[in-house]
Amino acid sequence: MTAFTVALVLVVAAAGLLRWRRPAWYWLAFGVALAALRVLVRYRSAMDACGLTVPPARWRLSLARAINRPIPEPRAPRIRRLRPTRTGLVLRLKLRPGQDAFDIAAASDRLRHSFSMFGVTSREVRSGVVEVRMTGYDVLKRVQMPAEAETRAMRVPVALREDGSVHYRDYRAIPHALTLGATESGKSVYQRNLVAGLAPLDVALVGIDCKQGVELFPLARRFSALADSPDTAAELLDALVARMADVYRLIRTQQRITVDVPDAEIAADMWDLPDELRPTPVVVLVDEVAELALYATKEEERRRDRIITALVRLAQLGRAAGIYLEICGQRFGSELGKGITMLRAQLTGRTAHRLNDETSANMAFGDIAPDAVLAAIQIPAELRGLAIAGDSSGGWHRIRAPHTSLRQAVNLCNRYADRTPDLPELAPFRPTTGTATELVPSAKASPATA
Repeated sequence: MTAFTVALVLVVAAAGLLRWRRPAWYWLAFGVALAALRVLVRYRSAMDACGLTVPPARWRLSLARAINRPIPEPRAPRIRRLRPTRTGLVLRLKLRPGQDAFDIAAASDRLRHSFSMFGVTSREVRSGVVEVRMTGYDVLKRVQMPAEAETRAMRVPVALREDGSVHYRDYRAIPHALTLGATESGKSVYQRNLVAGLAPLDVALVGIDCKQGVELFPLARRFSALADSPDTAAELLDALVARMADVYRLIRTQQRITVDVPDAEIAADMWDLPDELRPTPVVVLVDEVAELALYATKEEERRRDRIITALVRLAQLGRAAGIYLEICGQRFGSELGKGITMLRAQLTGRTAHRLNDETSANMAFGDIAPDAVLAAIQIPAELRGLAIAGDSSGGWHRIRAPHTSLRQAVNLCNRYADRTPDLPELAPFRPTTGTATELVPSAKASPATA
């Protein structure tokens, strides 16, 4: 009995230590079994308390009266599958007649308390079937990406969602995106994760960094073109517009619309072309869009209009030509001048880190998900990297990118430097990547020679 007590105390102490220091390990070792048992035991009463049950069918009531049996209890959604994951549980429910997926979403916070879980989210899989994802611990406190994430052409994992799933940046589904964030909000780390995910792919990276290149030029070995000033950015964007026109001419000549070619083979964009003719897709990263829109003189105003016009053209027409935009900035508002709201309308994906003003949050989510505006301005300053991600469908969720240092991003870009395509249109903007001169302390400053 004494040995059993000692063993029990050790197990409890180990569980408490794991829950404090390694919540993911605790979940896999102890939490998942306890949570599954808790959900199954409390399920019917929790659904009844949350108002997620429906009265029994009339034929059941009539049959109970006819045979003098007790009246059947209200029915909860039927559990079709309970699947444990490395961060929580996934519960797939079959709704009863009269229930709606919105009922489950509206009761998610009550379900979280009822099942003693950290978070509960839901989504409709198909008509009458809802998937409820429950997380057992705060997965965004210490982000740990899965060892193996699903990757394919123009789709890279960049962050972790609050429900434990991976947040992907899919350029085929969402061609252009806007990323906002105040200073020290984690926007640069998010951008590094994006470059790190794109580096192994067959894609050309083009950067515009008006902070004298301090953010993107360390990654220059993987970039086909870089600009570090508004003047160079204007010329680079004009070259991209010219490349877009060339790609459209190629598509037009290769559409194959003769009567002897099946309709399924008609080319309408770059991805419909044969592999040997398909141009290299281009991802354009603009580090600080406000620097491109500010002006003080008439000459700078003309340059600004030229830049914004080129960006709008690329946003409107670039998808079919394989040109995708990643617009980043600390501030994004209508005071940046004409054309800004037109540009915003073409940026389907929206990601907002901690923001200093509500206007930028409204520019990010006001037209697609008004309830996400409040969530964006409530991100605490100590949670760097936490962001709100949404798209034009109106859905949004909290995400957080894993911390990637600049050194790690540089090493990854150097490793895949051989995959950097050489585009003739962008050759004048190809960054030079010479070996940096090692700094040697002078003899006067060296304590060894003093």
